[in-house]
Amino acid sequence: MHAFAKAMLVAVPCGAAFAAAGAPLPWTLGPLVGCAVAGLAGVGLAVPRPARDAGQWVLGTVLGLYFTPTAFGELLRDAPLIAAGIAWVLLLGLGHAWLLRRLAGVSRPTAFFGGSIGGASESAIQGERHGGRVDQIAAAHSLRLVIVVLTIPTAFRLLGLQGTDPFEAGARTVDAGGLAMLVAATVAGGLALRALDWPNAWMMGPLAIAMGLTATGVQWSALPPAVVAAGQVLIGASLGTRFGPGFFARAPRLLAVTGAATVLGMALSAGFAGVLAAVSGLPWPTLVLATSPGGIAEMTLTAKTLQLGVPVVTAFHVVRSVVMLSALATVYRLLGRLRGWERDERDRRGATDAR
Repeated sequence: MHAFAKAMLVAVPCGAAFAAAGAPLPWTLGPLVGCAVAGLAGVGLAVPRPARDAGQWVLGTVLGLYFTPTAFGELLRDAPLIAAGIAWVLLLGLGHAWLLRRLAGVSRPTAFFGGSIGGASESAIQGERHGGRVDQIAAAHSLRLVIVVLTIPTAFRLLGLQGTDPFEAGARTVDAGGLAMLVAATVAGGLALRALDWPNAWMMGPLAIAMGLTATGVQWSALPPAVVAAGQVLIGASLGTRFGPGFFARAPRLLAVTGAATVLGMALSAGFAGVLAAVSGLPWPTLVLATSPGGIAEMTLTAKTLQLGVPVVTAFHVVRSVVMLSALATVYRLLGRLRGWERDERDRRGATDAR
């Protein structure tokens, strides 16, 4: 049986089981947990790139529908908070990198790009260009994302933090003709950014198109709930299938430090969100999602499911993602010059990476 078919046979029933149990983000967490457990047990699962892209397209389109003219205007006033969030996540990434370097013994490029808060694949590519270990950078990012995705939604559900913000999607009903136009326009946006080799093209492109339409008052259609659920299944399964046999045995020190640093980072981010909430008056739960060390897809999806300031969380993570992915390599080179790092054999080849 094809690895993708097996992944769906695991993901869909697990999503349904989580939904029946009333779990938070059931159609994401269920597939994530189910595929991770099956993968660690040696079941060959995979989510091919077109399927992952489809999940990203769904999420980008759905999120864009929340950017009504009112929401967009409020976000412009939040620009200083977004700038503060970017500075915070950069400091958080540097702290994580320092811990990886000191406690896990990995090389500087592996520590820096493995500890950064940004796209896993893009960070791995940039890390490789500077002599880092691609497999360990990707492993660190995968573990961080899974910990954040499993922890924050569950904690919010247990604390009853849901539906405190007024933002709602502009288009709330499905119209066949409008849906066809929406699909065509957002797919075109994804194809355009993919042609430009833009990171997260299949999320950013549809998001930009749907956002532009909604912000100008165009409300063609909402996405059918079944399509939204399918997108969540694909996103959750794609995270879960990153875990295979021996995942935790390949670099135990690196993964142990990553786990501890992620938990510490979530706690510190919650405190930082409290400061921003006190200054801005925005709800603390929304700012926790906005400043957390999670990925753009996972945290914005959490905001949508729990109805917690979707435009605010999306804007924080989109701007953060663009800035971080654009500036990571520059920051690494600048730190190298400021600190006088020697380009020795150990740092170039990562010979002392955690075993």
